[in-house]
Amino acid sequence: MNKLAKTTLVFLLLLAVAATGYWLGKQDTGYGKQDTGHGIRDTVKSGERKLLYYRNPMGLPDTSPVRKKDAMGMDYVPVYEGEAEPAGQLGISLDKVQKLGVKSEAAAMRELNKTLRATGRIEVDERRTYTIAPKFEGWVEHLYVNTTGQAVSKGQALFDVYSPDLVSAQREHALALQGLASMQNADGDAKKSMQQLVTASAARLHNWDITDAQSATSASDGSSQRVTFRAPVTGIVLEKKAVQGMRFMPGEPLYQIADLASVWAIAEVPEQDIGQVQLGSRTQVTVDAYPDRTFDGRVTFIYPTLDSATRTVQVRMEIANPKGLLKPAMFANALIDAGKSGKVLTVPASAVIDSGTRQVVLVRLAEGRFEPRTVTPGSRSDDYIEILNGVAEGEQVVTSANFLIDAESNLKAALNGMDAKTTGNAAPVSVPADHTGQFSTAQTMQKMVGHQGQGVLDAVNPDGTVSITHEPIKSLGWPGMTMDFILANASLVEGIKPGTAITFELVERKPGEFVITTLQAQHGGH
Repeated sequence: MNKLAKTTLVFLLLLAVAATGYWLGKQDTGYGKQDTGHGIRDTVKSGERKLLYYRNPMGLPDTSPVRKKDAMGMDYVPVYEGEAEPAGQLGISLDKVQKLGVKSEAAAMRELNKTLRATGRIEVDERRTYTIAPKFEGWVEHLYVNTTGQAVSKGQALFDVYSPDLVSAQREHALALQGLASMQNADGDAKKSMQQLVTASAARLHNWDITDAQSATSASDGSSQRVTFRAPVTGIVLEKKAVQGMRFMPGEPLYQIADLASVWAIAEVPEQDIGQVQLGSRTQVTVDAYPDRTFDGRVTFIYPTLDSATRTVQVRMEIANPKGLLKPAMFANALIDAGKSGKVLTVPASAVIDSGTRQVVLVRLAEGRFEPRTVTPGSRSDDYIEILNGVAEGEQVVTSANFLIDAESNLKAALNGMDAKTTGNAAPVSVPADHTGQFSTAQTMQKMVGHQGQGVLDAVNPDGTVSITHEPIKSLGWPGMTMDFILANASLVEGIKPGTAITFELVERKPGEFVITTLQAQHGGH
C-alpha cells in the first residue's frame, strides 16, 4: 500500500512540474503581447529575437506596432531586430516580388542609336534655281514654252526676242570681223586697232549673255534680227512672266526654272533635341502621297537661328529626286539619326522614374532588396537612356514592376532615407503610439506613415487629380472637407464613378503635398 502511494505521489509531482512548464512556456512563446502603449515587447525566446514593428507587405512607407491588414486584406509583415531595412533601401518578400512581376536588367555600355522624328516640308534646292532675265531692252517675239509648270530640257528653246540695241551690237561686231579680215595686208597699227574694235564688240555681246554661236548665226544671216533664249538646265518652269509681244526692260525676269533632280526637306527640330543632330546624319523622309516609300538623304545644314514662337530650329536635308516624285511644298515626316559615336553607360528607358524634380532608378541589390538611386540622365534613344552618374556598369536595375515602380509613393520613404544619410538620421523604425493608441500628427508626418480616410469621390479632374469630400482624418488632425489630391497611379480610380463612397490611404510626398496610394469603393457604395 505504501509502495502504491509513493508511486501515485511521484506521478502527481511529475504531472505538476509538466503543467507548470507548459504554463510558463505559454507566457514566453507564441504571440503573447504586452503592449504598454509606449512600445512593443513581443519576443521569441527560441531565437532570442525582438519584434520591432510590422511593415506594409507591398513596400509602402507604413509601419505599425500591432498586427494589421492593408487595404487589400494582406497581413503586415513582422520585422525583427537585425532585419530592419537599412536607410534608403526597400525590402520585399520573394513571393511578393514574383507576384509583382519584378524584372531587372544590368546597366551596360551601348551605342545609343536614337531616331528623332520631325515634321517639315519639301522645298526647291536654291542652288538649282535659274532665272532668265535679259540684260538689254527688247520685245518678246515668240514663245516656245508658254505655260507655268512645263518641263523643259537643257538647251530647249524658250522664246525669241527682238532688240534694236542687240541688233546694232551684233551688226557692229560683224562689221568689225569683216574689217579685220580685209586688213590682212595692212600695217601692224591698223590691224591692231581693228582687232581692238572686234574685241570690244564681242565683249559687249558676251556681257549680254549672247554666245558666240548666236553671234555667228546673226552674222551669217543678216536678215535675222531675233535672238533665241534657251533653257540653262533641265527642270520645270516655276514662273513665267513672258507674254508674246510684251516689252521688257534690262534685268526683268521672264522665266524661272528649277532643277528638281535634288530637293530639300526643311524639318522643324525641337530646341531640346537640336544638340543631338549632326551634319551628315542620315535621314529618311516620307510624304503622304507615297506612304509606302521612303526617301533617303543627309543633314546638310543646321540653321543658326531659333523660332521663338515654336521653339524649334530648322534642319535642312538634301534628298535625291530623280523621278520627280517629291514636289515643292509637300508636307514631310523625317526620321533623323541622332546616335552618339562610341559606347556609353545605359539603362532601359523603363527603368528611369522621373518625379519632375529628379530621376530615380531602383537598383536590385539582392533577391527582395532594392535601393533607389538618384541618377543624372544624358542622351536618349528609343529604348535606352545614357546615365552620367548614379549607377555603375553591371548593376541590376528594375525595369518592370507595375505596382511597385509606377506608384511613386512606394519609393518616398526610401528617398527620404537617402536624404537622411546626409543629415545623420538613423534608419526608420516603428512609431510608438501615445496613450490613446493613436499616432501623433508630428510623428506620422516625420515617419511617412500612411493615413487612412474615407469619403465620397466627387470628380476626376482634367489634370489627373481627384476631388474628394472626406470625413475627419484623425491622424492628420484634419476636419471633414473637400480637397483635391494627386494619385500615385491613374489606374486607382478606374471603374469608380463620381459620387461613390470610398476609402483611401495617403502619404505626404513632400511638405504640404499628399498623394493617394490606395483607393477603393466601399462595399455597398454607389
